[in-house]
Amino acid sequence: MSAISQAFLRRPSSASEVAADVVRALTVVSVVVATVGWGAIEFAVFMLALLGTLVPRALGARGALDVATGVSCLVAAWSNVFHLYTRVIGWDKLVHGVLTGCLVALLVLIAQRIRFLPALDGHRAAHAASATLVGLGLGSLWEMGEWAGHTFIDPGIVVGYVDTVGDLAYDGLGGLVAGLALPFLLHRDGDDDRPVSAAVRESALSR
Repeated sequence: MSAISQAFLRRPSSASEVAADVVRALTVVSVVVATVGWGAIEFAVFMLALLGTLVPRALGARGALDVATGVSCLVAAWSNVFHLYTRVIGWDKLVHGVLTGCLVALLVLIAQRIRFLPALDGHRAAHAASATLVGLGLGSLWEMGEWAGHTFIDPGIVVGYVDTVGDLAYDGLGGLVAGLALPFLLHRDGDDDRPVSAAVRESALSR
C-alpha cells in the first residue's frame, strides 16, 4: 500500500484531524449543492476546493494545517458564490493571504518529502524569504487564471491593476507569515519536538 493510501485510510488521531475530515465531508456536500444551485462554473470552483482539502490528508499534514487549509478552501469557494469578494471590503485580501499561506506550507511539505528542500532547522530568515517568493508565485498564477476567466469565460470576474497588485501583496504577506510559522505548521500532532523535516529524514535513513 502506498504512503498516500495509508495517509487516506489512517484514522484521525486528534480533535483537529477529526475536524479536518468534517470539513472535507462538508466540501463534498458543497460540490453537489453548488452544482445544483449555481451550475457548471461553481462545480469547477468547488472541485478545486475539494482538491485543496484532500491534499493535506494525502500528505499526512498536521491537523491544524489540514483544518486551516480545508476551511480556507471552503470559505473561498462559498465567498465566490455569494459575491463576498465584491460585497465585503477587504474580504478578498484576507482570503488571499490566509489561503496562500496554507498552500505555501503544503508546498514546502511536499518539497521536503521529495528532498527538494533541506530541513527547516535554523535559517528561519531564509525560509521566510523563500516562502514569501513562493506566495508571490502562487498569487501570480492565480491572477493569470482570473484574467483568463475574465477574458474567455465570464466578464463578471473582477480584474484590474489595483485589485491585482493588492492581491499579490497579500499573497506575499501570507507566504511570509507561513514561512515564519513553518516549524509549527509542519510539526505533526503527537510527534516529539523535532521538526517534521528531521523526522522524515531519519525515517528515510533507517530504511
